[in-house]
Amino acid sequence: MCGRYALTATPEDILEFLSVIDIDDFPKRYNIAPTQPILLIVAGESPMPGSNVPARKAVLARWGFIPGWVKDPADFPLLINARAETAIGKASFRAAMRHRRVLVPASGFYEWHRPAKEEGGKAQAYWIRPRKGGIIAFAGLMETWSSADGSEVDTAAILTTHANAAIAPIHGRMPVVIQPEDFETWLDCKTQEPKAIEHLLKPVQPDFFEAIPVSDRVNKVANMGPDLQEPAEHAAPLPQPQSKKAKNGDQLSLF
Repeated sequence: MCGRYALTATPEDILEFLSVIDIDDFPKRYNIAPTQPILLIVAGESPMPGSNVPARKAVLARWGFIPGWVKDPADFPLLINARAETAIGKASFRAAMRHRRVLVPASGFYEWHRPAKEEGGKAQAYWIRPRKGGIIAFAGLMETWSSADGSEVDTAAILTTHANAAIAPIHGRMPVVIQPEDFETWLDCKTQEPKAIEHLLKPVQPDFFEAIPVSDRVNKVANMGPDLQEPAEHAAPLPQPQSKKAKNGDQLSLF
């Protein structure tokens, strides 16, 4: 899953990386948590100057997806993630997969390795960032929920997929990363049906991210400084995947 992430890039960097037409200034955020406002990139209506590609816009939404048919959010679970393997068919996400796909800019995300009960010990937090640095874009979905009194709130979820070989020892799920060359396809909800973009919903290559053990200060939402991403001094070594032979003499599998 993806339950915490960070966005520490400047507005200028986001403008350049995501070809957004405009963006308001905002502070660096080192510990973005569910129910907080998050930055989304959506396809605009008019094309960018000198191009046929629709201009992209930056909007804010609540991290916690609420389908349009929900009557009372208090009686509905908090949906911060959507499983990429099933989102197309799920009632909660079906409409958004067809009409409201978005990009979620990030600098990286946090994940926790929780040892088995018999092993003992506490969960170890990891700051997982691209090895080459810079900004990445998670696949996201957006929905505008309307209350009975007519008020509206934009909500969002991050799509996840099964973890690649590098992240699997920490957690079984990871966010879907959309590569820059696929931004237009992912955001194009007018001509690209959900089935046509399924190939984008896959784990990123194993060497894309690096995982850095950090202190448990990130566990508390109130902690928001850059020290959250500093390497922990006495962290347990990263667990190694358990290899096993596949059936029919196939190559070894990590899963």
